[in-house]
Amino acid sequence: MLDAVVVGAGPNGLTAAVELARRGFSVALFEAKSTVGGGARTEELTLPGFRHDPCSAAHPLGVNSPAFRALPLERYGLRWLNSELPMAHPFPDGSAAVLARSVAETAASFGPRDAGAYRRLVGPFLPRWDTLVRDFMSLPLTALPRDPVTLARFGLAGLPPSTWLMRRFKDERAKALFAGLVAHVMSPLDGLATGAIGLVFALAAHARGWPVPRGGSQAISDALAAYLADLGGAVHTDYEVKRLDDLPPARAYVFDTSPTALARIAGFGDTYARYRYGAAAFKIDYALDGPVPWTAPEARRATTVQLGPTRDEIGTALRAASREGRAPDRPFLITVQPSIVDPTRAPEGKQVFWAYGHVPNGWSGDLTDALERQLERFAPGFRDRVLARATAGPAELAAHNANYVGGDIACGAASGLQLLLRPRLSLYPYHTPHPAVFICSSATPPGPGVHGMSGHNAAKAVWRRLRRTT
Repeated sequence: MLDAVVVGAGPNGLTAAVELARRGFSVALFEAKSTVGGGARTEELTLPGFRHDPCSAAHPLGVNSPAFRALPLERYGLRWLNSELPMAHPFPDGSAAVLARSVAETAASFGPRDAGAYRRLVGPFLPRWDTLVRDFMSLPLTALPRDPVTLARFGLAGLPPSTWLMRRFKDERAKALFAGLVAHVMSPLDGLATGAIGLVFALAAHARGWPVPRGGSQAISDALAAYLADLGGAVHTDYEVKRLDDLPPARAYVFDTSPTALARIAGFGDTYARYRYGAAAFKIDYALDGPVPWTAPEARRATTVQLGPTRDEIGTALRAASREGRAPDRPFLITVQPSIVDPTRAPEGKQVFWAYGHVPNGWSGDLTDALERQLERFAPGFRDRVLARATAGPAELAAHNANYVGGDIACGAASGLQLLLRPRLSLYPYHTPHPAVFICSSATPPGPGVHGMSGHNAAKAVWRRLRRTT
């Protein structure tokens, strides 16, 4: 009998398997797809030689993840590549606000009326970032805070809606950039704890940037899988699990799946019936005949570029997709251009590029024209650079990754109490109705992103049970 079986080889499932194997437990991992990775994969989606990330591409939470930083992933080929600027937020007049490694450079891009407010906002937290991120991403009840005072101060700043936090700023440049940071989790700006989301992304950039892995996001997954193999763990791909009986006998089962899938496989009935899925993404991967022709020079130096000229326009787009059940006329876009720092991703002189906007969960329309019109506002002539495109709406995203129910790449709405208490109201979110079954996907704290911390936290709950039952 195995000590633990893990279902789903996304970053959280892989991390959970590694953490258990590191502690001497026998582990086997089962993945329905032919390769490991989940939301961290790299594929040739358009033309030969163009290597795209079907989902995540830039990883501010990955490079700062306490779980990943504790593992020897560089030994297995993971190399983080940072551009000159982690992120740029251009405006139609050709200027841009930036999220730079330097707090001073970031503050200066907001203009004199908001520079001081931004420095005062991030100043108390940045020197204590490594401890803060460990405390923030390990909650709840998986580890005692190392710096409870800083964590409490962070909570006071971040728990209110981001609209409250943005009152610190007077001009649109800072407000728009901060609203864009919140929109990365597809949450309306007036939601509980959305201020914390924006703060975490900003602090992550100042600490270690928003890098891309050399060769693509698959490098993260491959490094985790290779380390797991060296630890003696077994990885089985092309193995779809439809019920618990499909798995070998084990003392614990850990699921990197959506709560919906877990309930179906384990026979939990309506245990997660109240779990809500959020807005979906509509994503296009591009093969380009050269760099994106951004009007703002800063956007040409950043791997990640946010497109939404005002806080109101960003908020309107989020409300349309999240609450009104319609696609926005002017979608807020998150775009990533990995080729500016990683020439291995495309043939010489060419580039890979992706962009996504928000649409309602399960939406079946086509956002391509609206998305490209938004791109042309900030990069006139963009369409002339397109060699090929691979379009993925909610249905295609869900087919690519079963955790993206209805196209929700966050594996659950990151809004209201569900942002903090997921997948259900419980002090032990990784536990399920069955004492030997656990959940470790991004439907559990600390939530979406390629950081492995949900798997790390769940593994702690698993090994505590295994030690008690030895």
